[in-house]
Amino acid sequence: MLLAGDIGGTKTLLGLFDSAADRPKAIEVGEFTTLDYDDLVPMIREFLKARGVDARAIVAASFGVAGAVTDQVARLTNVPWLVDAAAVAQAADIERVHLLNDLEAMAYSVPVLDSDELAVLQQGVAQPGGNACVIAAGTGLGEAFLHNIDGHFVPGASEGGHADWGARTPREIEMMTALTAVYGRVSVEHIVSGPGLVNIYQFTHEAFGSKTIISPSAFAPALTCDAVGHVGDPADLPAAITRAALEHRCARCEETLQLFVGAYGAEAGNHALRTVATAGVYIGGGIAPKILPALQDGAFIDAFRAKDPMADFVATFPVAVILNPEAGLLGAAVHANAQ
Repeated sequence: MLLAGDIGGTKTLLGLFDSAADRPKAIEVGEFTTLDYDDLVPMIREFLKARGVDARAIVAASFGVAGAVTDQVARLTNVPWLVDAAAVAQAADIERVHLLNDLEAMAYSVPVLDSDELAVLQQGVAQPGGNACVIAAGTGLGEAFLHNIDGHFVPGASEGGHADWGARTPREIEMMTALTAVYGRVSVEHIVSGPGLVNIYQFTHEAFGSKTIISPSAFAPALTCDAVGHVGDPADLPAAITRAALEHRCARCEETLQLFVGAYGAEAGNHALRTVATAGVYIGGGIAPKILPALQDGAFIDAFRAKDPMADFVATFPVAVILNPEAGLLGAAVHANAQ
């Protein structure tokens, strides 16, 4: 039996899987609110106990974590956890425990995804010997690559979401100026993520520079327009904004989503160029499936392709949205299956 985990800034998925030659089969999956726990081990113990599973029956465990992993130790970016694979193995009584970046884990799922788990944005012409890449906006922005080595994809981690954001248009330059006044330095994640969508929302609603600014650390909905209305949970604000935009109830919310989609497409194109992703570009995370109509209207791919003198080249890269909400968990299981 395998144990897999997808540990995010907002929620964590843990799953038990049966080993398989290709795609491990899920036995049971549990969802947890990450910040309800002080550490990963109590979450694992609760999950296994509820299912009557002895930890000694687990032959390998892999956990994708939202942060950089160094020597099998990770300090999560948006969660006050330090996760040490050796310490987890000892405390949870699991023989083999491995940590990997959450987008690296998602990348492991790419080769085993079925066609109905993908929504194609650009057909392209996949090169069998080419590389691929994954980019995923959620609580933060994650990026990973899949190097093609001797015909097999080898996933690798990246912290590209924390790289500098580059404005491309006069309107984006205005937004960069507004966000620089708040953050000092604007990363891609400040734009292309759930909190990033709220940053754009504040910009389009002219809230920056006023007392209604949302604290970058608190991420509280200090500002709402009539179309968005009152939002009790700050984590629900991005969804409320996108609903108002998709239902055409607020012109400023529509511009918010347009700016977000353009920035997302541009960064996906940047990542694709850096990895030479001729075998495919995969858009993961929780946001993309929820705004699929906005991603399919052409603006995302227009921004993705706007890479002169390489525009014709990136136009050949297949681009698809990952629809499976448990792709990160599946990828962690694929990794555990190979240990």
